[in-house]
Amino acid sequence: MCTARPPRTEAQVRVDLAAAYRLAALNGWDDTVYTHVSAALPGEPGVDGSGRAVNPTGFTIHGAVHAARPEAECVIHLHAPWGVALSMLPEGLLPNSQWAMRLHGRLGRHAYEGLALGAQEQQRMVRSLGTLDGLILEHHGTLTVGRTVAEAFMLMHILERAAQAQLRAMAAIGGCTPLVGDKLAARTYRQWVGDGGPTSEWDGDAEWPALLRRADRLSPGFRD
Repeated sequence: MCTARPPRTEAQVRVDLAAAYRLAALNGWDDTVYTHVSAALPGEPGVDGSGRAVNPTGFTIHGAVHAARPEAECVIHLHAPWGVALSMLPEGLLPNSQWAMRLHGRLGRHAYEGLALGAQEQQRMVRSLGTLDGLILEHHGTLTVGRTVAEAFMLMHILERAAQAQLRAMAAIGGCTPLVGDKLAARTYRQWVGDGGPTSEWDGDAEWPALLRRADRLSPGFRD
């Protein structure tokens, strides 16, 4: 008999969120203070009410996504080098690497409108995301959502790696790279994600313990 996953605790979410920030910096994804990783605490919808200052554009983006996707524990939005470069390409992420297959048909696009500050853009961004795994924010960066911090982090890892591979290949051959057909790309995606049942392995389940050990070794203190 299938059993649902045990509910996440506030302590687990907070530790994972802090670890995600440390790991993002270790990966070279940080953009001074403009690296945005947010997590919804179990049973506590909305903001924490601490009164601390927040980045207005980051809060506009993350607040809208969390409100629209209550199943998403974590939202990650980066201005990482390869993701920003990918966001400049009209064709977006192409099915030309195994990393890209995991995101085949699972990335939306959101047109650049300047700094994300308004309620109307929030609505358009939410529509662009829908039920997908992430967004390419044109001329801006990338965004992923996950049912756990680990899942959102691994999806961003896959997206950044796929972008890097695509852009390096395009630079090497001076143009578009050979593509995998839609049928094979869709099949590979299904192989990657499995049946999606309540006991299925999610992105990050296998990798997160090792990533936490890396953070403990190279950037300790996030558990405090």
